[in-house]
Amino acid sequence: MAEPFPFELVSPERLLLSESVVSVVVPGTDGEFTVLKDHAPFMATIKPGCVVVTQVGGGVQKFFVRGGFADVNGAGLTILAEQAIPLESLDPEAFALEIRNAEEDVADARDDAQRTVAQTKLQQLQDIREALGH
Repeated sequence: MAEPFPFELVSPERLLLSESVVSVVVPGTDGEFTVLKDHAPFMATIKPGCVVVTQVGGGVQKFFVRGGFADVNGAGLTILAEQAIPLESLDPEAFALEIRNAEEDVADARDDAQRTVAQTKLQQLQDIREALGH
């Protein structure tokens, strides 16, 4: 079994998790990656998605994150998320509303640059919905 390492998940509102874990799957903007103990030092930006934490006892916790940064170093992994919500507390109705708002942003875009940004956000939200099975 993999050895534990320190992990912290921080949002602007609060520290969501600070404990030793076995692994963390992170939705990096360049692709999903898994961090284990003694991972090489690494910094990455995070896209909206699901952070999957495997705890020492074998339990799994999932968090929806809306972007941020991941920092892997000798002290472990720290994720500084723009927003982080435990998946079990994610409100499906609020999430559906966010998707509708993103669809309206695409329709209301005034130029190609705005349209591209809105379409990217909408696609990310749709990908998350699909990954969550909603």
